[in-house]
Amino acid sequence: MSILLYAIIGSVAVSLISLIGIFTVKLDQAKLRYFTFLSIGLAGGAMFGNAFIHLIPEAIEILEANLAAFFVLLGILAFFILEKFLHWHHHDHFDQAEHDHSDMHHKPLGYLVLTSDVLHNFIDGIAIGAAFLISVEAGIAVTIAIALHEIPQELSDFGLLIHSGFSRGQALLTNFASSLTALLGVLVVFAIGENELLVAGTSAVAAGMFVYIAGSDLVPQLHKTSSRSGSATQLFMMVIGMTAMFALVLIE
Repeated sequence: MSILLYAIIGSVAVSLISLIGIFTVKLDQAKLRYFTFLSIGLAGGAMFGNAFIHLIPEAIEILEANLAAFFVLLGILAFFILEKFLHWHHHDHFDQAEHDHSDMHHKPLGYLVLTSDVLHNFIDGIAIGAAFLISVEAGIAVTIAIALHEIPQELSDFGLLIHSGFSRGQALLTNFASSLTALLGVLVVFAIGENELLVAGTSAVAAGMFVYIAGSDLVPQLHKTSSRSGSATQLFMMVIGMTAMFALVLIE
């Protein structure tokens, strides 16, 4: 099987997670919250593990350590700026929606969610493509880490789309359509070609992105749980995520 086909399968698999909202219809809120609670810990561990066990070491093998570190920091800063930009616009539209609950004024929030998804999934596709160009194992690791993060993310997006006035069918369809930009990201990477330095730099930027998402988005969510049993469960799920990334190194 060609590397491109592996990458395409990985990106499509990640895109299919956007349809997870359909499985929440029959779940009560308590079960849905617990499922999300578990997936956040697992995703956090997988993202940290993927960045530090796979992507950064792979980048250092090709680039000088200082240059690899620069690209990691670039990824962190780039994602911080992107998230800031999206949050500013999110609050502008949300404030507008609070003043007028009509469908006409409510839907801009949903469109902003979809715009954010288009950008995020395109970047995810670039990360998947670059990782598969390094090795199949690295590509699988990145795909798993992104997929685990997408589960709570897509559940949240589905809820926001419903809240903004979309029907369940519209929310599922538009969410899935926006997720297909991951495939576009893969194709862009492969169209550029197997430039070793470019692939290593992209992988380091992706590592920075993973560190940022895990550290600024997922870990704060985990800290909202204060009970000992809940914290122990979160720690266990994070260790599982990290262990899965380490296991893929052994396969290599």
